[in-house]
Amino acid sequence: MKIFHPFCLCGFILLLFSCSKAEESSQEIPAESFRNEVAATEVRVANAERKSFDYLINATGKLEAQSEAKMIIEQDGYLADVMVLEGQLVSKGQVLARLNPMEAEFRLEKAKIALIKAKAEYEVLKIDFYGVLQSKDPAIVRAVEEKIKVNSGWSLAEVELKEAELNLQRCEVRAPISGKVANIKFKEGSLVAKNQEFSQILGTDQLILRVKVLESDIPLISLNQKAEVFPISASQTALIGRVTAINPMVDESGLVQVSISLTANKNLLPGMNARAIIRSPQSNSLVVPKDALVFRSGRAVVFTVENGKESKWNYVEVGKDNGQEVEILDGIPENSTVITTNNLQLAHQAPVQIVKD
Repeated sequence: MKIFHPFCLCGFILLLFSCSKAEESSQEIPAESFRNEVAATEVRVANAERKSFDYLINATGKLEAQSEAKMIIEQDGYLADVMVLEGQLVSKGQVLARLNPMEAEFRLEKAKIALIKAKAEYEVLKIDFYGVLQSKDPAIVRAVEEKIKVNSGWSLAEVELKEAELNLQRCEVRAPISGKVANIKFKEGSLVAKNQEFSQILGTDQLILRVKVLESDIPLISLNQKAEVFPISASQTALIGRVTAINPMVDESGLVQVSISLTANKNLLPGMNARAIIRSPQSNSLVVPKDALVFRSGRAVVFTVENGKESKWNYVEVGKDNGQEVEILDGIPENSTVITTNNLQLAHQAPVQIVKD
């Protein structure tokens, strides 16, 4: 059995009493004194305003020529001449290429001779019908003349002459529209077949940008609505376009195709990638600068200034975003003072000091 010395026992009791007093003392210090010891965070602020702002619908796509035509070779033969280069600007009706016309010219000469022969035969046959042709009834005379033309071969020879003339014309490949030549597929001397594609013509007056937009944004878009187009090659230069078509079908990804028409530019080519911004004005919305919005544990938070000296943590419901401002649907009152800087690591009820520019 152990026996404690009286002096040890007294010391132990005194130690317990001192610890208890220290603990009581620490618990009695108010939290406010700790906040006073922490240096205030310098912040800039803005007001939560109710106003109109532009919601920006961003989308990317490829530029296309508004008008486009394929040049189809209409005759078999050899290409005698290719008269254009890719990228060359051509006018409607201009000859782009020519096939060797020799065979077509022979057929045309034969058709002309056949027509002359048929006319001579017609004159011979008219003698046999001389009496009928003297009739005073114009209808009878016309009917007999038509019959003689058919029997003489004149009618058929006329048709064959027109066909031969058309075949000669088909030796030339002509542009059906004005524009730039693209994708020439044959060279001079190439043997080509009927219905093969020689090249394409891309219209140069108007271009179309086809973009995919979220189906939720479609109610905010209407025909003839203005759009700003930024080619990837000149991302700082905005070109003005107009919405000309909205596809009524939603694809499997929940996207809708929107077509934007814009005037052609020497720096724009079909196939280029471009970005479009369609502005949709929103009225009477509670708006804060985008810098006022932070995310904590996946939730949107806006810090406001309370009593001019401390921060308040506010969970908010966010609406539309235009890249500079954010619509707040719920969480803070109108005209709140919101913190826009140094808010990423800010805590609730942290001391702040407002800095003015």
